[in-house]
Amino acid sequence: MGTAILALGHYVPERRVTNAEIEARLGVEPGWGEQRTGIRERRFAAADEALSDLAVKAGEMALAKAGIDRSTIGAVLLATSTPDHLLPPTAPLVAHRLGTRGAGAIDMAGACGGFLYALTFADGFVRQHGVPALVIAANILSRRLNLDDPTSALLFGDGAGAVLLVPSDRARSGVRGMHLASDGATYDLIQIPAGGSRMPFSSDLDPAALLMQIRDGKAVFTRAVQMMGDAARRAMARANVSIDDIDYFVPHQANGRIIAAAQRQLGVPDEKMLSSVALYANSSAATIPLTLSLAAERKPFAAGQRLLLSAAGAGLTGGAIVFEV
Repeated sequence: MGTAILALGHYVPERRVTNAEIEARLGVEPGWGEQRTGIRERRFAAADEALSDLAVKAGEMALAKAGIDRSTIGAVLLATSTPDHLLPPTAPLVAHRLGTRGAGAIDMAGACGGFLYALTFADGFVRQHGVPALVIAANILSRRLNLDDPTSALLFGDGAGAVLLVPSDRARSGVRGMHLASDGATYDLIQIPAGGSRMPFSSDLDPAALLMQIRDGKAVFTRAVQMMGDAARRAMARANVSIDDIDYFVPHQANGRIIAAAQRQLGVPDEKMLSSVALYANSSAATIPLTLSLAAERKPFAAGQRLLLSAAGAGLTGGAIVFEV
């Protein structure tokens, strides 16, 4: 038994935030942001939108396209770093609102690599149990941004993507090869310092400790590109394919420079690249399924096509997957 993507979905909030809005706040020249990041705009969630709202809308799009009996779904996996609450997990609420009665549901906090971990888990679950699994990745990073910090203010946005994975009688379809990776020696390169057990909430807590911090942007660039490239090569080796056999490369949409560096390192031609970073920025784990869903709306993927997915982010944690459609 293999697995297949029956449907894709996505959701982005209505509010567009252009570079000009952030550049004016930072006091930098127009065009500075796009030149540095490859990003022109991003979406920010409305004040009354929670993470579960974004996730449900992306999941609903995928389920509506698929038209399957929702009670047959065995698991709902939610990759997010910005849940509705620290406790309880958000996935059970999302599963309930989507009408997937009885499905298992769990949050997976893998930062930018979270979708790849969730997809790996889902692929194994579907193969083992012969029932569908819904993978959703979603984040509201706008509420963790320091808009006065030029290091990160332009990079992040909000969004969600969803993949409905189902059993397939094509044994070679689904995850053909994968490699998951981490580098805890760089644990503090990207972080939100407060809110966990290391620095719990307190009345005298500095509000800035609840916002995203990038300690060393150059180190993030170097380590992320290295991890994405190494993981991609290992995943292709396990799938017994080369870059010539890949139809589309979908890297995590960290920023334009990291995407371009990963492309050069792997020797991927431009026509095989899928990207959404210019209009939607970096929504962490959500970027790969969001990009896949947007691309499928323009031109559906064909059976037998091979996708190379690769990511690296806070932790550092990441990996790569060769997925045959």
